[in-house]
Amino acid sequence: MKLYNYWRSSASWRVRIALAYKNIPYEYVAVNIAPTQKAQNTPEYQKLNPMQQVPTLVLDDGRQLAQSMAILEYLEETVPRPSLLPADPYLRARARQLAELVNAGIQPFQNTPTIAHISALGGDAKEFVRGFIARGLDALTASAEPTAATFLVGDAPSFADVCLVPQLNAARRFDLDVASWPLLARVEQACMRLPSFQGAHADRQPDAEGAKK
Repeated sequence: MKLYNYWRSSASWRVRIALAYKNIPYEYVAVNIAPTQKAQNTPEYQKLNPMQQVPTLVLDDGRQLAQSMAILEYLEETVPRPSLLPADPYLRARARQLAELVNAGIQPFQNTPTIAHISALGGDAKEFVRGFIARGLDALTASAEPTAATFLVGDAPSFADVCLVPQLNAARRFDLDVASWPLLARVEQACMRLPSFQGAHADRQPDAEGAKK
């Protein structure tokens, strides 16, 4: 199994957490999506992922999966233990809801193509992104309050937490103080006590800026 990904990509980061949490071995394949590199736009990578995005998971038989949420669902169905979804159907849906709040409600506004487009139009891209992240984290907090305990949905990590940790990292990159969302910051701390979350952290990846070669 190969994971084509980029160290700082939130979507890639989610999949790395899930693979580590479920103890699934894989080969790390770096795709440098930085604006100065754009390795995702090569013809070779486009054959793997027509949207020219990361991550792409290539299975041992050569079949490919893209889009982080679809990959998370596949991993949950094929390696159900340890689970990243609660047993209760309602709580499973809530975990998916919170994950999609990040995946669909926040992340698209902070992606590199969005930032480049806003800048090309003469807008303040950073302020644009900051506003949407803050709005999303406000909504995430309010939505998580009914189910939050140690983690966003109860006392075991779920898809919601897998999405939370990379998103808070992105918030910091845009100079937002995550302490403004104490529930989310507290859950992030609980996540980061787990080896799977620690090992998947962007700064620990082989292609990270400043990583030892």
